[in-house]
Amino acid sequence: MRTERVLIMGAAGRDFHDFNVVYRGDPSVEVVAFTATQIPGIADRRYPPELAGEGYPAGIPIHPEAELETLIAELDVDTVVFAYSDVSHEQVMHAASRAMAAGADFKLLGPDATMIPSKRPVVAVCAVRTGSGKSQTSRYVAKALEAQGLKVAVVRHPMPYGDLVAQRCQRFETYADLDRYETTIEEREEYEPHLDFGRLVFAGVDYEDILRAAEDECDVVIWDGGNNDLPFYTPDLMIVVADPLRPGHELRYHPGEANLRMADVVVINKIDSATPEALAQVRAAIAAVNPKAQIVEARSSLALEGGDVAGKSVIVVEDGPTLTHGGMTYGAGVVAAKRFGAAELVDPRPYATGELAATLAKYPDLDCLLPAMGYGAKQVHELGMALDAIPADVVLAATPIDLTRVLNTVKPIVRVRYELEPVTGSLDEPIAAIAKQAKGAAAGR
Repeated sequence: MRTERVLIMGAAGRDFHDFNVVYRGDPSVEVVAFTATQIPGIADRRYPPELAGEGYPAGIPIHPEAELETLIAELDVDTVVFAYSDVSHEQVMHAASRAMAAGADFKLLGPDATMIPSKRPVVAVCAVRTGSGKSQTSRYVAKALEAQGLKVAVVRHPMPYGDLVAQRCQRFETYADLDRYETTIEEREEYEPHLDFGRLVFAGVDYEDILRAAEDECDVVIWDGGNNDLPFYTPDLMIVVADPLRPGHELRYHPGEANLRMADVVVINKIDSATPEALAQVRAAIAAVNPKAQIVEARSSLALEGGDVAGKSVIVVEDGPTLTHGGMTYGAGVVAAKRFGAAELVDPRPYATGELAATLAKYPDLDCLLPAMGYGAKQVHELGMALDAIPADVVLAATPIDLTRVLNTVKPIVRVRYELEPVTGSLDEPIAAIAKQAKGAAAGR
């Protein structure tokens, strides 16, 4: 039989996971290439032979997605597998049309094929879009489980933008570990808030190795999803966060709609910022596709740390992915600036340079803010230069990290802290059921 020649379309995350759990070691399949998009600087690398395994002595090349049709022809590709997240249904089908027109089949791998079972209870926190509030929901779940006397391990969705072999299985316990692994700002945004509470965080490339390492040190695994991706682990409880600031998106984005249909609990976040009409639209969508799901409505409680902004001009720094492929034009920083009485939000565009300026030009609808772009030292440097140059009294940082750990600026930095605050419904009951399951398993060990 002819070996099936597969190309995987990805963004340095699910693509590697799908290869590892479905194709690695399968002699009937040869993965001839990955393509990459969404994240700058992740194409033109190789998935290394140390991770690719037998049959790939030179590893697997990673090319820009723009080269898809050429690659299908030159590499004699039989099947294109789509493996990244937070894209519209229309965009997925455009990719399918490109692949099929070039002569290849087009495929999506489902959760049953790609989720890994755990010997510990798993709570998966996912969303319908990037920036819905997964991270604060994961923190809420972790805190509730810890209050039950349980030890949690947070496993974060992959962000392997550096040395893939070195990032195979990463364990974060201290801030020094962030430096040791040379983490980007995007990674720190997800890891630091858990480290602040003394929690273990795991991430990397090979998620079966990561799961086994996490299981050895915890009672419960929390899958802290990225973008709106499906869980990598089989969940005992699946919590999905919906965003009424983008009503309708819960049924128009991949794989967010699949998450919504699979959810045990749907958290409708940001209810204090949404209109009644938007909330009604999201509720109706949930009722239409997953009427059995428990619904919890919540708000993001905001607090300032390190000073105040009342009467001051501010430059707002927001979480980057929420604004770029998440499609939001503002985030918690802009909301906090207005809520806490800032006199002015200063437009950063005239002061941005390099890749930061290119990002602002690519997303012209962004409010007066800077996305915390920090995928490498150059971007971090450009962010620091812009902050110094902008004529504002205060930097209002709504990125979840402490910016002073990665850059120096002459301006004072006030941080925006935001936590999930359930208003109607209860997350505590399903979390209590997981705690009971974990304690029973621990008693039997």
